[in-house]
Amino acid sequence: MASGDFCSPGEGVEILQQVCVKQFPPCALTEEDLIQNPNFSKLLLSLSQHMDESGLSLTLAKEQAQAWNEVRLRKMAWLRYEILQRIIQELLVDYYVKAQDKNLTSEDKKFHETLEQRLLVTELAQLSGPGQEPEMPPLLGFEKADLLELMPPSQDFVWMRERLRLEVEEQLKRKCFTLLCYHDPSSDTDGETLKAAKVWKLPEVLVGEKQQCLEARNLQKEQLVLLEKKRATYSQALLRCLTLLQRLLQEHRLKTQSELDRINAQYLEVKCSAMILKMRMEEVKVLSDTYSAEKLEVHRLIRDRLEGAIRLQEQDLEKSRLVLKTYEVLGEDFENLVKEYSQLKQATENKRWALQEFSKP
Repeated sequence: MASGDFCSPGEGVEILQQVCVKQFPPCALTEEDLIQNPNFSKLLLSLSQHMDESGLSLTLAKEQAQAWNEVRLRKMAWLRYEILQRIIQELLVDYYVKAQDKNLTSEDKKFHETLEQRLLVTELAQLSGPGQEPEMPPLLGFEKADLLELMPPSQDFVWMRERLRLEVEEQLKRKCFTLLCYHDPSSDTDGETLKAAKVWKLPEVLVGEKQQCLEARNLQKEQLVLLEKKRATYSQALLRCLTLLQRLLQEHRLKTQSELDRINAQYLEVKCSAMILKMRMEEVKVLSDTYSAEKLEVHRLIRDRLEGAIRLQEQDLEKSRLVLKTYEVLGEDFENLVKEYSQLKQATENKRWALQEFSKP
C-alpha cells in the first residue's frame, strides 16, 4: 500500500472523534483501523451526514417519525370513538333493563327511542353510503335518501343530543372515579372535587408506575442472568480448586499431611455443596417472590381446564373419525345423495323465504 493511503495518528484520532460525535451506527472501529484506511474513514464521515444513530437515512427517519405520529393520532381518535360507542351501548343496555322493570319515565322513553332510531338509521346510511362498492345493489333496495327520511325530528334530535352529552359525561365521571378507587382505595371516601383533582393526575401516576414496573422487571431479569453467571463461575472455580488439591496430593504424596488434606478436601466439597444449595435457595426464593400461591393455584386451575378441554376434543375427534369411517363405507352414492339433499334443502329455504316476503302486508 502506498504511503498516500495512510494518515497520521493525529488525523486518525480526529476522524475517530468525528465518527463518535456523529453518532454513527455501532461498529467496531479502532484508531489503527482508521489510520490504515483513510478513504474508508472519509466514507464513514460522509455517510454519517446522511444517517442517524439507528442506521436509517435522515429522510426515511423523518418519514418514519411522521408515520408513527400519524398512527398515534389515528389510534387516539379510534380510542375516543370506541369509548363513546361503548358508553352509548351501555346506556342503551341500562335503558333496556329499566324498561323491563318499568322504571322509565316518558322523557327517558323518548330519549331512548330517539337515540336508538338515530343510531340505527346512521348505521344503515353508512352501509349504503359511498363506502359501498358501485357494482353492488343498495342494501334491501333502500337509497341513502330513503333512510334519511326515517331520522327523528330535528327538535327531538337536538334535545336528545344535549341530554346524551350530559349522560356521557356522567358515565365517564363514574368510570373515572371507579378506576381511581380501584387504584387508590383510600379515595373512596373523598369528595367529588378531590376525586376530580386526583383523576386529573391519575394518567401521570399510572405512566410513572408502568415505567417503574418495566424498570423493575428489566432489573430482575438482569439480576437473574447475573446470578446464573456468578453461580456457574463460582461452581467452576470451586471445581478447579478441588482439581488442584487432588493433583497436589497425587504429585507430592504428603504422608503426614495426607489426612489433613483429605479432611480439607471434604470440607471444601461440603462447602461447595452448601454454596450451591444456598444459590439454589436464592433462586427458589426469587421464584417464590415472583409466583405467589394464588398465581400457582390459578395456573393449576387453568392447566386442569385445558387438559379437560383437550380430553373432550380428543373424544369428539374420535367420534368424528368413527362417523367418517362409517360414511366412507357407503361410497360415492352416499355423496351424491348428500349433494342432492343439500340442493333440495337450499331450494326449500329460498322458497320459504320468498313466501314469507310475499306474505308481508
